[in-house]
Amino acid sequence: MHSDKKKMIESRPDDFETRREHLNDLSEAELKERFWELTEEIVRPLVDLAHEHTSPSIERSVLLRMGFSSEEARVIVEGVLDRGLLGKGAGHVVYRLAGARDLDVREAGLALMEGKYWEDIMAFFSPGGDRA
Repeated sequence: MHSDKKKMIESRPDDFETRREHLNDLSEAELKERFWELTEEIVRPLVDLAHEHTSPSIERSVLLRMGFSSEEARVIVEGVLDRGLLGKGAGHVVYRLAGARDLDVREAGLALMEGKYWEDIMAFFSPGGDRA
């Protein structure tokens, strides 16, 4: 081990009790709530990055993993892209349609390929729409 690293490890004071003082008066429920707040704070930039930096190739890849062929994925992603919904995720679009129309995922994707149900999709993701 490098001598500087060894020196740092040996000289680090045990300040755990000092660093946790601000947590002493929190209940178990409050500690749990604080944990999830911090987790959200850490994860939010990653989620935002994923939402803001998808691409047609990433979305085609998602659809491939959902069981669509390369050509089917291409057509679905083009439909999603043409409607400005790429940031919502092509797989999410297909999944939402499947749930709303009581279809399996494959049926929903094939319906989109045929031009069906796009009005439903646009309503789901429009302001004031059901965006769950």
